[in-house]
Amino acid sequence: MDPEYAAALASSAENAPSAYQSASPTIEELRAAFVQAVTIPNKKYHEERLPPASSYVVEDKLIPGPGGDILVRCVVPVVPSDAQKFPVLLWIHGGGGCVGDIEIDDYHLRRISVDLQIVTVNVEYRLAPEHPFPAANDDCYAALKWVAEHASEIKSDISLGFLVGGHSKGANFAAMLAHVARDDPFFDGRQLTGQLLREPAVVDSESDSVPDEYKADYKSMDENGNNPPITRAAIKNLRRMQGAPPTDPRYAPLLYPSHAGLPPAYIQVLGLDPLRDDGIIYEKALRKAGVRTRIDLYPGVSHGFHMSFPTIKLAEKGREDVLKGLNWLLGREAC
Repeated sequence: MDPEYAAALASSAENAPSAYQSASPTIEELRAAFVQAVTIPNKKYHEERLPPASSYVVEDKLIPGPGGDILVRCVVPVVPSDAQKFPVLLWIHGGGGCVGDIEIDDYHLRRISVDLQIVTVNVEYRLAPEHPFPAANDDCYAALKWVAEHASEIKSDISLGFLVGGHSKGANFAAMLAHVARDDPFFDGRQLTGQLLREPAVVDSESDSVPDEYKADYKSMDENGNNPPITRAAIKNLRRMQGAPPTDPRYAPLLYPSHAGLPPAYIQVLGLDPLRDDGIIYEKALRKAGVRTRIDLYPGVSHGFHMSFPTIKLAEKGREDVLKGLNWLLGREAC
């Protein structure tokens, strides 16, 4: 275990939300605990480092979705020329499909938008168990189509870069969208150009759906299943609430019949994460299909550490690598 992470984890254990210690927390308890342990420390860290308010514009929009309006938060850099257009990143927050909202990454995305001169669109999708699978998938897909159709309204030009990304379950949705966009004629001439997958979940490794060629590679759930904050038991609970068939590739993107023709992928995985091998195996599957990939592994830390403990050195390294990875996806520099 990374020494800084070990110290932070030990210090936080006494104040851990009770829902994290309960065998059967309610969804309300889980959501409140997530805000306390993840959203608040992450927002506070990035709020203290926001660029000048004059360097970007934030606009919340309600866009049509299959279950009603979807909130998207758009961050647009401010530059001297009103005619300038920017690449765009559709971002999907994590939380197992059951907790979290666009507030988690809001301030970090503002920093990314200014640092990289890119428009970010942050999606507020419906959550399980109130809205089980595939409600969230459908909302994310509707948001992706909206960006493709309305890019000029948010001063973006998808020919400069059309990226999708997310963390944890958000990375799962991003991987799904890369496949759906590849196969949908709607996206002919406006294909995605890159995907950013932070600590992705790509298959239910506890089910029988894992392809035979990868079964022997799945060890992280056994090795790391008791590591906080997202243990094996917590993952099972979140998956139960989502209610998705484990064999559906919209839920388990590893199971799509082909990964050929997908946009380049930058992937981050964590050494102590129960989901570590999801990212490692998915990168292997993409590369085997001819997809350009880059992957970074951070040893000694577990799932979402950079949000709960954003000040430790590995968290800063991960954020720096995100910027490098996005620049690589945009064709600006080597990763």
